Amino acid sequence: MCPSRAKVLLTVDLNYLAIMKVLVIEDEKQLSDSITTCLKQEGFISETACDYETALQRVESFEYDCILLDINLPGGSGLDILQQLKKNKKMDGILIISARNSLEDKITGLQSGADDYLSKPFHLSELMARIAAIIRRKNSAGRNLMEFNELSIDIFAKTVTANNKLIELTRKEYQLLLYFAYNKNRVISKNAIAEHLWGDEVESASNYDFIYTHVKNLRKKLIASGCGDYIQSVYGMGYKFSV
Repeated sequence: MCPSRAKVLLTVDLNYLAIMKVLVIEDEKQLSDSITTCLKQEGFISETACDYETALQRVESFEYDCILLDINLPGGSGLDILQQLKKNKKMDGILIISARNSLEDKITGLQSGADDYLSKPFHLSELMARIAAIIRRKNSAGRNLMEFNELSIDIFAKTVTANNKLIELTRKEYQLLLYFAYNKNRVISKNAIAEHLWGDEVESASNYDFIYTHVKNLRKKLIASGCGDYIQSVYGMGYKFSV
């Protein structure tokens, strides 16, 4: 069962992480399904890989906010995937989930570059708390409020204001703005936006016109609320959020 939202601290963390993308690398189907179901119920975008080759292909092709990594995989070791991530200087958060629970195994995993290590069996509530901690540290250094001149994003409350007035955004518009904010001054391709906010669902899309529509609507609302024109198109490349 997915942990109850009655636990206030955990609820706050999960609200904060509502747009985040998690990859579950786990060959035990029942466990993978349980984790994925819980993640999706809490608003995460969740993807899975059940063997070494699939996992390696995913981590080399896409970016994730957190990767849940089993060590023993059909076709190879999760530690080799971890080494490849570090070799490629990928910044994905890594949480090892493994039946290996000796101190030596934990030290090896952490020294190899993992952010945390959780031994099986575990409670899903603890797993969610650890995912939350990893993503919070990596993305905002524990800050609850992101401010850009007159624009303010309250991550815990999931609200956006300009000049202290609330801006009404749809869920996807909020997710898009937060993604831009985390990648300030970086050019983000339409493909990256689609993969981050829609995950596997984007594979069925024939084009990225829906990205243009979401960006256009978000930009229009920000300007109408008194914000600067912070979202700019970069011809042939994508979009950039600059303040």
